Amino acid sequence: MQSLSVLIPAYNCSCLPLVEQLHRQLEQAAIPYEIIVGDDGSTNTATIQSNQPINALSHCQYIVRTENTGRAVIRNFLAQTAQYEFLLLIDSDMSVVSESFIQNYLAADCQTVVDGGITVCGDPDDLKGNLRYLYEKAEEPLHTVSERQRSPHQHIHTANLLIRRDLMLQYPFDERFRHYGYEDVLLGKTLHQHHVPILHIDNPLGMCTFETNAAFVAKTEEGLRTLYTFRNELRGFSRLLTFVSGIHISLILSLIRFWHRLFKKAERQNLCGSRPSLWVFKLYRLGYFLCLK
Repeated sequence: MQSLSVLIPAYNCSCLPLVEQLHRQLEQAAIPYEIIVGDDGSTNTATIQSNQPINALSHCQYIVRTENTGRAVIRNFLAQTAQYEFLLLIDSDMSVVSESFIQNYLAADCQTVVDGGITVCGDPDDLKGNLRYLYEKAEEPLHTVSERQRSPHQHIHTANLLIRRDLMLQYPFDERFRHYGYEDVLLGKTLHQHHVPILHIDNPLGMCTFETNAAFVAKTEEGLRTLYTFRNELRGFSRLLTFVSGIHISLILSLIRFWHRLFKKAERQNLCGSRPSLWVFKLYRLGYFLCLK
């Protein structure tokens, strides 16, 4: 890797600390680089103001767009704006947890796509009532390097993804994905179809901030609606779709739908409360998806 563009889409998120951490490591890396934060039509003026100092950092820019165009469009825009050979896609709410984060990517033995992974941070005692934290911690064993590399194209995540710029321009994000979820899953399927190799390494960014339970449930519902809309395109690359397609007895599907319609309010109350259950969360997700039309 001879040069690097770090691309950070943002929406109502203060990401100056993240940019400062990346900027410090890139300065030490001694390669041509840039960091571009693309604000996708944020509505919080205080957040926009807090990100303005990014423009004062060398090789950094904060681009504010007036319209919210969606997760796929903003990432494609950033890729088109970038000037260097490799693109490092990072979500704005991630945290740098390693002093060698940039150097690890520079040392990676891959010339196409590299996924560094995510690690979940936080005090378990303080976050024992946070549904997002509980869910991400429970999923961690499925996101080790060895597990990700077993099915490399099914485990890419744009929270921390390195990709050659010409590949990103050749296989851009599907801009029909305007709402939350699954645009990176479809990218993985596209890269698989075109035989583009993906390397998974142990170079995580930290997930250290967690939304409220109600916000996470709403985000989950939005993601399930996205999954339902693009279920044909995503088939074979979603665990939930694979699970549902494996239920061949229509009576079972009818019972799950009946259960959801009967108990969805009680389940949602549990999930948005102070003692959410992961078992209830899984059941709620399945029932919500099966009741979509």
